[in-house]
Amino acid sequence: MIGALMLDIAGTELTQEDIELLKAPQVGGMILFGRNIESPEQVRALTDHMRQIRPDILIAVDQEGGRVQRLKQGFTLLPAMGKFGELYLSEPEKALELADQCGWLMATEVLAVGIDFSFAPVLDLNDVSDVIGDRGFAKNMQDIIPLASAFLKGMKRAGMASTGKHFPGHGSVKADSHVAAAIDHRSYDEIYQKDMQSFIQLQPQLDALMPAHVIYEQVDPNPAGFSPYWIQKVLREQLQFDGVLFSDDLSMQAACVAGDADARIQAALNAGCDMGLVCNSRESACVALDGIQNLALPNQERLERMRGKIPQIAMGQAIELGTDWQTVRNRIVDFKNQYC
Repeated sequence: MIGALMLDIAGTELTQEDIELLKAPQVGGMILFGRNIESPEQVRALTDHMRQIRPDILIAVDQEGGRVQRLKQGFTLLPAMGKFGELYLSEPEKALELADQCGWLMATEVLAVGIDFSFAPVLDLNDVSDVIGDRGFAKNMQDIIPLASAFLKGMKRAGMASTGKHFPGHGSVKADSHVAAAIDHRSYDEIYQKDMQSFIQLQPQLDALMPAHVIYEQVDPNPAGFSPYWIQKVLREQLQFDGVLFSDDLSMQAACVAGDADARIQAALNAGCDMGLVCNSRESACVALDGIQNLALPNQERLERMRGKIPQIAMGQAIELGTDWQTVRNRIVDFKNQYC
């Protein structure tokens, strides 16, 4: 059974404390960071060990490309998605083909090391945000939607579920929600027309969404990830989205409005999120876990959709990705060297 908390570990191997936490029923996911990565073989050994302890665990990573890329040593260094948007202005067909191949390449490498999914793609505008920028595909929805659709097709072809972020849009909010409160002063209609269209039009391709830690003050006083209005009324009722909802990291500064870690994860789950992330603070993760011990487990059928198509590799065997991977990798590396 999959629990409602996703947390992290400090090193490249599991400690005894990590192992005990993995056994807790309300732990449903693990997310890896750069500090957990030495090589593809080491990552695969780590994820295999996690599944020996907890076979049903979901393992995730942020492998967007550009400046948000946790897997580096032994992995392809991917371009920022905004580079495809720049190419799209002059060579749209080439940009779409490369975005598709980049989605496939990212997913193929991530799945090979035993990770179910990357929290990708970013569907926010590449607009005024200090934290989004070229993580977004483009500066307008007319370009974002076809490029993100191509990237999503590549991910799916490799066998990876997708997570669109950060609903209903973080690109038009300057503040970085990791370190400050982020407040959007616009009306619902403006957000709907300018920022939400990528999430709406790409919904058939999306397996999950991650709400933003942004307060859209004219719509609701709570950050979207703590808001029954955004999650229940808009996403579930109006947009009929039936995929998984992951909270953004509940250790971020913009999440502090809900209180301590136990209050934050309770607020996220009560609003309608399926799983809450508590990262980079073991103390906060334990507080959050204590706070949800008596809650019912989340929707299992929904969360199972995030399980990746992970190739079978014998313990200690080298990871071989084949000629298709090499061909696509060469194309993406050439693109990155030329345009980045």
